[in-house]
Amino acid sequence: MKVKFHEPSRATIASLPKSKAVLHKIHTYTQLRQQIHDDLRIQHPEWVKPNGESPVCDFYEARLMELLDADAKGLN
Repeated sequence: MKVKFHEPSRATIASLPKSKAVLHKIHTYTQLRQQIHDDLRIQHPEWVKPNGESPVCDFYEARLMELLDADAKGLN
């Protein structure tokens, strides 16, 4: 399952608080996916191409979603 986000990442290095741990209130599965999307790009800017695409981040996001879906279905 390949997921495409229609909005560019809102997160930037400058938008992070100075502390290492950031608390995010996640209320929905969609918010969780968006947070993962943003955080991967912040933590690994070297994976993001100049045009904003990131095949490596896309791969990790898709794999995590597969694992979460399998766990939710009780297949693990």
